[in-house]
Amino acid sequence: MPETHDKEHFDVSDKAFTVIGDILKSIKGFNLDIYKDKCIRRRIAIRIRATHSHTAEEYGELLRQNMAELDQLLKVLTIHVSQFFRNPPTFEKLRSEIIPYLLELRDKDGRGRLMFWSVGCASGEEPYSLALILKEFFPKEVIKESIAILATDVSAQILEVAKAGIYGEERLMEVPESIRERWFHRQDGKYHLLPELKVMVDFQNEDLFDIDSFPQSDLIVCRNVLIYFERRHQEKILNGFADVMRKGGILVLGKSETLFGSIRSRFQTICPVERIYRVV
Repeated sequence: MPETHDKEHFDVSDKAFTVIGDILKSIKGFNLDIYKDKCIRRRIAIRIRATHSHTAEEYGELLRQNMAELDQLLKVLTIHVSQFFRNPPTFEKLRSEIIPYLLELRDKDGRGRLMFWSVGCASGEEPYSLALILKEFFPKEVIKESIAILATDVSAQILEVAKAGIYGEERLMEVPESIRERWFHRQDGKYHLLPELKVMVDFQNEDLFDIDSFPQSDLIVCRNVLIYFERRHQEKILNGFADVMRKGGILVLGKSETLFGSIRSRFQTICPVERIYRVV
């Protein structure tokens, strides 16, 4: 029998898991099967406790009747805690080496506008950090509109937060004061990103398993996203990245992620510490 909510963990039975997965897929188009089973069941259990449901099966019935809870579950399943310039050494590497390299490559090949793709962008701090670097250190390129930033996430709800560009101070801990003053205005205790910078990022709802929709890219930043997927699905995504990256394009992964198996033959390691790779 499923465990009740006064136990530390719920037993989300295979049957209940399938039912919840079917509800998410039919109403929200979200496929549970591609994610790591243990991680997903743990997050479902969080919502079971939060709603005081007595069993996972009871929670499944709640989802059928309560769209707000369905939205909340999707948010929990896809949540990414982030901040501007998260892991500063990675962004310093992008500023000092990777972006100049890509600009030089573009000029050499005459490939036109560069595409920077932030995958699993959540509430937008990562792509906006890229935009801030471009505004601060590569203003001529911004004026010429020779670099585009695409930011995607599976959650349409969190993308609305990203588009608003309003953040608490805890999200700006790594942002220098001078940059805060230039590109944000403070109102009601929150930092509002200036419209001039917000328009640099194109936010889109994206399913990472719709490989055919991947954009041709010069820089793909996909940090702490792959860890949620089973290994075979990670391989599919990484091969998809390699397929759409222009010659010499750069891939940035999270610190807990790495290339493996046959995928390694498609990339050259640029910086193992910061998980930066170049497509070959």
